[in-house]
Amino acid sequence: MSGTAADRCKVPRAFWQTVEHIGVPPAALLRQAKLPATLHLNEQGQVTTNQFFALWKALEQLKPEPGLGLKLVQRTETAVHPPSSLAAFYARDYRDGLLRIARFKRLCSPEQLSVEQGKDECIIRAEWPYASEPEPAISTDVTFASLVELGRRGTGQHLTPKRVELVRPRPKSDAYQDYFACPLRFGAAQNLLILKPADLDRPFPGHNQELLEILTPALASALGELQARSSIREQVKVVLKRSLASGRPDLSEVARDLGLSERTLQRRITEEDTSFRDLLVEARQELGRQLLSDPTAEIDEVACLLGYQDASSFYRAFRYWEGVTPSRWRELHGNKIH
Repeated sequence: MSGTAADRCKVPRAFWQTVEHIGVPPAALLRQAKLPATLHLNEQGQVTTNQFFALWKALEQLKPEPGLGLKLVQRTETAVHPPSSLAAFYARDYRDGLLRIARFKRLCSPEQLSVEQGKDECIIRAEWPYASEPEPAISTDVTFASLVELGRRGTGQHLTPKRVELVRPRPKSDAYQDYFACPLRFGAAQNLLILKPADLDRPFPGHNQELLEILTPALASALGELQARSSIREQVKVVLKRSLASGRPDLSEVARDLGLSERTLQRRITEEDTSFRDLLVEARQELGRQLLSDPTAEIDEVACLLGYQDASSFYRAFRYWEGVTPSRWRELHGNKIH
């Protein structure tokens, strides 16, 4: 497997809800895009990059409003995002949230986000490896506005980018200036969202609240496990399960969550004849099985929630643990799952 997701992605339920709210019936949109008329009714339905672009172009044709993509993002409720991307809103800070989204895209979508962090600016670009034509302007708007909205909703502050560069000609509308409230450059060589490095360190007040723990049934059970078990081994694994989506938690972070010093936690782990690394592996194994037991969870999303940087790393680790691929494991445990 490569590090790039296959040319397929789900159209989020939030998309259909939002377009309906702005007066575009999903059936009419699908008809305009020349896509299956019942696509919006199939929660497991997937589209290719070209089909996804066709949806956006059809929406532009049916609702030719300046800055429509910006309005769509503003009107979308945070809670309707899929679990692995929703977790970004409860990250430690803006940087953590952005990197979670980038990993989610890399694992679960043909859209790939490049995040280049420099001393003076953070440059973000969206890339579509399977695209045979330029990305529709409205799609770019939705991606960039979603990332800005992540920062605004996560920090509770009206953050503004350092600047935004867009390939399209300058529009007559002020919608872009009103929303981004930063220098805009039209007719640029490529679409770029440039953020201020200082904003990346802004904390998300909602980090580690119960909402993060209820994103999936498996994560929801973690809080109960933590309260019910006194073993430091089990407590550490529960904290790890709740933190994996943000990457690979370290000992100091777990110690802080448990209200212990790093030295004390290390001593207590050693007293139970184990190591922090072994507990991390166990936590990933246990949570991986729980997440895979939900038949609606995409395997790439499971990899993201377990903190893997690419799907192939998850597949290798899982085969090492279980002796079979995640898909085969599901087949073998189908009766137990249901």
